Amino acid sequence: MESQSSGNVTLEQVAQHAGVSLATASRVLNGSTRQVGEKLRKKVMASAGELGYLPNASAQALARNSSSLVGLIVHDIADPYFSSIASGVTGRAEEEGLVVVLGTTGRTPQRETEILATLRAHRAKAVVLAGTRTVDEVGNRNLAAEIERFTAQGGRVACVSQGGLPADTVVPANREGAADLARRLITMGHRRFAVLAGPPDLRTARDRLDGFHGALSEAGIEPAYHDVVHGAFTRDGGYASTQRLLAAGTDATCLFAVNDVMATGAIAALRDAGLRVPEDLSVAGFDDIPTLRDLIPSLTTVRLPLEWMGQEAARLALTEAPAAQPRRVPAGAEVVLRDSTAPPA
Repeated sequence: MESQSSGNVTLEQVAQHAGVSLATASRVLNGSTRQVGEKLRKKVMASAGELGYLPNASAQALARNSSSLVGLIVHDIADPYFSSIASGVTGRAEEEGLVVVLGTTGRTPQRETEILATLRAHRAKAVVLAGTRTVDEVGNRNLAAEIERFTAQGGRVACVSQGGLPADTVVPANREGAADLARRLITMGHRRFAVLAGPPDLRTARDRLDGFHGALSEAGIEPAYHDVVHGAFTRDGGYASTQRLLAAGTDATCLFAVNDVMATGAIAALRDAGLRVPEDLSVAGFDDIPTLRDLIPSLTTVRLPLEWMGQEAARLALTEAPAAQPRRVPAGAEVVLRDSTAPPA
């Protein structure tokens, strides 16, 4: 029998070519857990190869109640924070011979639940959620319920975020890292601080603000009300927030942005206003994203092991938990002092 193109070959043709029943061919090629004898299995595989048959991925997923897909859900893949985590996730998944499917939320929290439900329908083997939680309790409950439905179907979910969801979680040291940064800046001689605090409903932003503010309070320092500016968690958000800060007439000597992309926007806004960093105003960020190596001046920041966080989340998602309670894996934070900060004049 002549080989046929894979687009035209059916499972029935493979079964006929191999001289086996349709059910047997399906069990071999769609990965059913029901055992097929080695002799028959080899006949079916040989026929499939000769005919150029490609198994139906959906049928395989139904037969196994799982697929070779690993879902990765991030807020914004253009953000180097998430792309670094994604690199770690994909590297670990590829080691396991799995395929990563990416979903982006556009920073809309309910999209996480919608994308996770879609991945459940496709019988994804595991999902990594890399996104910070908000204060929307209804949305968080809906997401928790969808995670429980996903795991009840046999899948696994891991998060890179704060704890609180019914899933294994890699937890970055946001409060601790921000507090350590504040102490180092105080030691440098700074006493007047401004903060680009990010969105008020984003828990990562809140945790970093709280950690930084807590360390300042311990030192008897309280930033002026107008020196704490909320805005989008993006480069443009940092730019706009800095413009508002300057318009309010800050006398701060050091500006802390709660993530690096906001800090890059802040430096651009200061440059456009004719101010020098760090001579006129020191600037610090948080995350240590890879693109910082191209920033002038080099940015003082708090380093998180972003790629490792992705690898570890993938490991959690792809291994069975030894206990009933979700696992929590801490990710440490390290202050990195660079050229964007200097003692105040």
